Amino acid sequence: MTSEQNTVSKSYKQSGVDVQAGYDAVKLMREHVNRTLTAGVLGGLGGFGGMFALPEGMRKPVLVSGTDGVGTKLKIAFAMNKHDTVGIDCTAMCVNDVLCCGAKPLFFLDYVAVGKNVPARVAEIVSGIAEGCVQAECALIGGETAEMPGFYPEDEYDIAGFCVGAVERDEVLDPKNVSEGDMIIALPSSGVHSNGFSLVRKVFENHDFHSYIPELGRTLGEELLAPTRIYVKDVMPVMPHVKSIAHITGGGFWENIPRSIPEGLCAKISLKAVKTPPVFDLIMKTGNIDSGEMYHVFNMGVGMVLITGKNEADAVLRAVKGSYIIGEIVKGEGGLILC
Repeated sequence: MTSEQNTVSKSYKQSGVDVQAGYDAVKLMREHVNRTLTAGVLGGLGGFGGMFALPEGMRKPVLVSGTDGVGTKLKIAFAMNKHDTVGIDCTAMCVNDVLCCGAKPLFFLDYVAVGKNVPARVAEIVSGIAEGCVQAECALIGGETAEMPGFYPEDEYDIAGFCVGAVERDEVLDPKNVSEGDMIIALPSSGVHSNGFSLVRKVFENHDFHSYIPELGRTLGEELLAPTRIYVKDVMPVMPHVKSIAHITGGGFWENIPRSIPEGLCAKISLKAVKTPPVFDLIMKTGNIDSGEMYHVFNMGVGMVLITGKNEADAVLRAVKGSYIIGEIVKGEGGLILC
């Protein structure tokens, strides 16, 4: 490095950006990234762009993309000083969305923006992203770590991700194929997942996240930080039996399930059939929130919904552990009936 280059780096560090910390973070995250590499990856970490070859043998591949972040759930991670699971959430929010089109996730890119680049903490975050990619059987082929002093507090950060998957054109899931009498199958969530945390934090604003909650069997913070379940390995094998999929994210049942069915039909769901984990009862009672609003905001224990024909439902129920029927498709307007 020349004297001039060294001066520039020193001045940049004095302004709040530590270039060397960035190099150190890349070294630490490399082992996590390597866990995710699949046959389609071309090149390696550190290039200007991530390269991926489409799977051989596809006839008419359609690329399906999705992008998302973790939202204010990150505030819980800051309070708990636990940073190795929110990356799973980031990955999950993207790959689960891509799955709803019938696509298998192929590769993922992340964006991490920090107030101060602490290499060990960045590596923790990326370890979670990599774990999510392993669970989704997709490759982490690139990303960006941006140090932004003065924009974020030193101990805070934000993360977002971008996923690309592929599906044969004639295998793309189309809600128009859903018909009256089809069955609605619930896939259990791992908890609150990554939505509704502005309300969650309001409800528990006077609570200690490190406090042990008997009905949860762990601390409040541990429960709320439970990473979003990734459904790729469960759903891809049964995709031939599925007509439509809804990922239950922001907006809960009311916003997401109607998106998976055509106009003129409704998803009729039995609330008695929904298996709701204790954390949602705790949120509802502590925040004095009515049941109707809970289903407008949270997944209520159902992270994903599969819609199948009556004759196909048993095959899905046998193959996907923990899955169960919560309703059926009926004629009607409005898209959803909770009864």
